[in-house]
Amino acid sequence: MKFFLDFLPVLVFFVVYKMEDIYAATVAAIVASILQVAVHWFQHRKFEKMHLITLGLMVVLGGATLISQNEDFIKWKPTVINWLFGLVMLGSQFIGKKTIVERMLGEHFILPAVTWIKLNGSWAVFFIAMGCLNLYVAFSFETNTWVNFKLFGIMGLTLLFMTAQLFYISKIASLKVKQDDSN
Repeated sequence: MKFFLDFLPVLVFFVVYKMEDIYAATVAAIVASILQVAVHWFQHRKFEKMHLITLGLMVVLGGATLISQNEDFIKWKPTVINWLFGLVMLGSQFIGKKTIVERMLGEHFILPAVTWIKLNGSWAVFFIAMGCLNLYVAFSFETNTWVNFKLFGIMGLTLLFMTAQLFYISKIASLKVKQDDSN
């Protein structure tokens, strides 16, 4: 359910774009982002930062797209999100004792500190590169190609990168196994 909820605005944008146009898709994605935040709130009684960031960018860039009738604004959203991720990843190497990747995966794997830094850095580079790639596709190809890339290309490349990371981790990591206290 969480996976579906996390990708709801992108999925809604894609489906509505294919049925209507980019402006209807933008309105639908804004509504889907509001729904995403509301559903998460009602389920967990807290907001997820990523949902709020996505909603904020949807309202600002989507609103600019609708007001100006210029689709260029909405095309910047994936880039801004990816660059924010990249900057946060880079920043986490200098703030706190653990990188973001170690905070997310550290309870599952035992890795040397230098490996956590390398993994975190590779994610930072990946997100920054994805932001650049989004701009290239958005402004070098037709809007329909960009919409397809936004759903399938970005998601596909992210899954491929995650898989490569997991293979890398599996070669050097030890799994943390939770001990059963009933023994």
